[in-house]
Amino acid sequence: MTRPRITDAQRRNRLARRHAIAPQHRVADSVAAARAVVALHSTEAGSVHLAVAARVDGVSVADVDRALYQERSLVKQLAMRRTLFAFPRDLIPAALGSASARVVTAFSGRISRTIVANGFATDGDAWLEEACTAVEEAVVRGGSLSNVEIRDKVEMVRGQIDVGTGKWGQAVAVSPWICTLLGLRGRLTRGSAVGSWSNPRPRWQLMEDWLGEPVAPLGPREGYAELVERWLDRFGPGTVDDIVWWLGATKGIVRTALADVEAVDVDLDDGQVGYVRPGDEADEAEAEPWAALLPVLDATTMGWKSRRFYLDPDDVAYLFDTNGNAGTTAWWNGRIVGCWVQDSGGRVRVVTRRDCGEAADRALAAEAERLTSWLDGTVVTSIYASAQQRGLPLP
Repeated sequence: MTRPRITDAQRRNRLARRHAIAPQHRVADSVAAARAVVALHSTEAGSVHLAVAARVDGVSVADVDRALYQERSLVKQLAMRRTLFAFPRDLIPAALGSASARVVTAFSGRISRTIVANGFATDGDAWLEEACTAVEEAVVRGGSLSNVEIRDKVEMVRGQIDVGTGKWGQAVAVSPWICTLLGLRGRLTRGSAVGSWSNPRPRWQLMEDWLGEPVAPLGPREGYAELVERWLDRFGPGTVDDIVWWLGATKGIVRTALADVEAVDVDLDDGQVGYVRPGDEADEAEAEPWAALLPVLDATTMGWKSRRFYLDPDDVAYLFDTNGNAGTTAWWNGRIVGCWVQDSGGRVRVVTRRDCGEAADRALAAEAERLTSWLDGTVVTSIYASAQQRGLPLP
């Protein structure tokens, strides 16, 4: 039987609506914005607010803060690819039981080996468990502690360790590593924050205290199935390699999850086989012309491994760093056409890679004005700024 076909144009129509980035398809609030892309990238804290602002009309910084810190309907959790995300609260059990649990093994082994290499202990595993217990007990007593306060209270995590070699070598504090591991295990979470929305300093808290109830992780297979089903609903169609990359998992895990959710295979324009949810093979109505400005590491930009249907390969070196991290992006009709930058006063300006036409210029300029108004003078910096953002020539 002939497989259904979903064209690149159809895929662009899908992301316009499902990711809520086309202005006419924006959603109502912060949680809906997160659901539109499964979860919001949070490696840089300001990206959460900017990603919501791109998808919700009339939203304020205070509205996003309310979802994160008061209602706690968005919860930050390290999960896929050892990346920090802001998940809708109901997805935390799935993330903890699957992607987070997978990272625990590799990360704890890395800490243990590094501790021994730096002379902190001869038995890295035993030291690590003792440190985790001590830090968790300190947080229980303190209720909510910053990394500085944890170092003050727990002597064994006060030092620094050398990681990497050569030009990549650096000394890093021990305590954040322990807190990160406890977060991966679902014991601690990033609770309230101190500082501005674009550069907050998190305070660690027991997860069950922060959420007001214990969290029971799903089993790995069940957790992966839920994450993959959510991904297919928002990002499908996608290939096995796309989902492997997004999850930071193995092909075996992904294929099992696709079978568990009874995913349907479809043909893609690049000759690959993609997958969608059952009943999601139909064409998507064509989206009206649209423009969008997305932040560094936005979940839409980073959602697939194979990006040719929305990104010209010639633009990758200008808009992504050498590790594959995306800077800010400017979109026109489902394609990335450039980036956005700010001047010293906070005004947003779009820099396109090529002439996109007058309609695109007008729409992108309108989005730049909208974002300038929303930022209200705040200048957002990023360690993931792309070459084009920084105005650097490439060889």
